[in-house]
Amino acid sequence: MKILHTGDLHIGKYVHDFSMLEDQAYILEQILEIAVREQVEVMLIAGDVYDRSVPTAEAVGLLDSFLTKTLARGIRVIMISGNHDSPQRLGFAGRILEKQGLHIAGTYEGEAKKVTLKDTYGEVTFLCIPYCRPEALGASSCEEAVAEILAKEKIDSEKRNVLVTHYFVTDGGHSPFLSDSETAVNVGGLDNIEASLLSEFDYAALGHIHRPQQIGGRPVFYSGSPLKYSFSEANHDKSVNLITLREKGDMDVQCAKLTPLHEMRLLRGTLKQIMQAAEEEQTGDVEREAGSRENAEGRGAAEGGDDAAAGKAAARKCFDYVQVTLTDEAELYDPIGALRSVYPNIMQLLLAVRDEQAEDAAPSNAADRSRSPMQMYLDFYEEVRGRQIDEPRRQVIEDAMREAAREC
Repeated sequence: MKILHTGDLHIGKYVHDFSMLEDQAYILEQILEIAVREQVEVMLIAGDVYDRSVPTAEAVGLLDSFLTKTLARGIRVIMISGNHDSPQRLGFAGRILEKQGLHIAGTYEGEAKKVTLKDTYGEVTFLCIPYCRPEALGASSCEEAVAEILAKEKIDSEKRNVLVTHYFVTDGGHSPFLSDSETAVNVGGLDNIEASLLSEFDYAALGHIHRPQQIGGRPVFYSGSPLKYSFSEANHDKSVNLITLREKGDMDVQCAKLTPLHEMRLLRGTLKQIMQAAEEEQTGDVEREAGSRENAEGRGAAEGGDDAAAGKAAARKCFDYVQVTLTDEAELYDPIGALRSVYPNIMQLLLAVRDEQAEDAAPSNAADRSRSPMQMYLDFYEEVRGRQIDEPRRQVIEDAMREAAREC
């Protein structure tokens, strides 16, 4: 059985006020192309399908289009909710859609959803555990909650079993690699699950972490997000996992690389240096594209096609999503306007001098972690107002923090 594993689509997401919907439509088409080319029979989407619990109409439309095309190709889809999704909304009409080959585990309702499929080697059981807070299950931690769920399931270890879930999985206390785009990940807290808990599964398809990785040498994998959602991921490769399940104990996992519509790039230097480099880059791109056209005309469009594609790809560089860090010490007039003339999709502008000054003035991260939320607020108040907070205001803040803690 050929399986494709992806997750953390975050459809409808904005990055630095840029809508990623067009990029997501592009990458979903690419995922479908890979699935068709590799003759995938089952696609796993391991949570965080949407970026928010109430997705926009455009986000819902994009997912609908993708799933419709995938199912039309005869590819079954098994999808669970993540911490960003609304379980009830994602699972709406789930029983009806199963007849079309779409299996959704939106909510956990006392037992884990199972999907059993067959191939030439027999049955493969997919066990789906969507994300849910431990208190909703009467547990003190996610690990306790998942352990209780698995204890209730009768897993036949003689057959092949695949888990689809959306949690923060560690191995021997070692955390997976993270990026800045992960939100609500409680490192070292009650959200952690030890990978050894998943030892009965031939493959564990995880969502929640955006960097593709294997956990502890076990058959436990994060596929990662299909797109880069922060500049900390600029140098990461994105991919989907392709799993080939043969007879029990015989499995192969490969990565199929994804190429985004717009890359993410980090640029650093003075404004003059960056503008000059952009102009040189774009001049070279134009010349390469012109050369590609000449080669294509001279040798025939079929032979020159690769050159033409390379020229077009190079010409798109100016439309990459960029983060620019300016190292100028002198005051600049409208640097963002100048940069947008060469990089229309500039997402973030940083000033190195100001950042360094802020780092010198700010307490260390270690110091931040050692301070209570109340103490951080008191320090902030004193820094902004130039005096210590009075007792009535202090009491109001303490009451508000206690109320917030009870709601969480």
